[in-house]
Amino acid sequence: MTTVDIPAGWPATEEQARAVQDELRARTILGELGPPPGTGRVTGVDVAYDDERDVVAAAAVVLDAATLEVVAEATAVGRISFPYVPGLLAFREIPMVLAALDALPEPPGLVVCDGYGRAHPRRFGLASHLGVLTGLPTIGVAKNPFTFSYDDPGAQRGAWAPLLAGGEEVGRALRTREAVKPVFVSVGHRVSLDNACAHTLALTPAYRLPETTRRADALCRRALREATAPGGAGAGTEYVV
Repeated sequence: MTTVDIPAGWPATEEQARAVQDELRARTILGELGPPPGTGRVTGVDVAYDDERDVVAAAAVVLDAATLEVVAEATAVGRISFPYVPGLLAFREIPMVLAALDALPEPPGLVVCDGYGRAHPRRFGLASHLGVLTGLPTIGVAKNPFTFSYDDPGAQRGAWAPLLAGGEEVGRALRTREAVKPVFVSVGHRVSLDNACAHTLALTPAYRLPETTRRADALCRRALREATAPGGAGAGTEYVV
């Protein structure tokens, strides 16, 4: 487990964070298709918090895209880097997620975030932010649609409906299991929306949520438990860069 501190110069106010979003959003690449589904590596990232102890743990889990077998994983733990503000959650998560990705023994390939990319009030959610900072292809697969409207897609697996902000399609409500609540897919960086949906379906052979998200969620929760246990990284250990 990697332990990290809040980066020097990290935004401390909402105004500073929004200025960073505005600067980085202009670097988002939306015109690439991205890697073909079922090929190479695909990595899930997720975080877990203990706000009372001021600890956040992140996990990165690399899967073989063809078999969905785990081939590598890493975790990072540290102090929470930003207060809870809707629309600015990336600033709470990015330092730990970057540390977990950096600790992987091999390139992550496509990165799947448990959250949003373009489907964000400022069109720059965690998946977009992470993609721009790393240069990696990224997508967001969220459990809820944030503030955007959509029509209920058909009941069959693979059915979808546009996620709309006014007249703009910012993502899709995608049915990954028949007659089960959809997930909400959006582009992060260097992946098309069609391809993002195809990847999501390839990653959901048995459950509503992608295997990447399921594995990363379990791992970051375990890392948080270990970090906040007596003698763990969150129980008196000095965080280092």
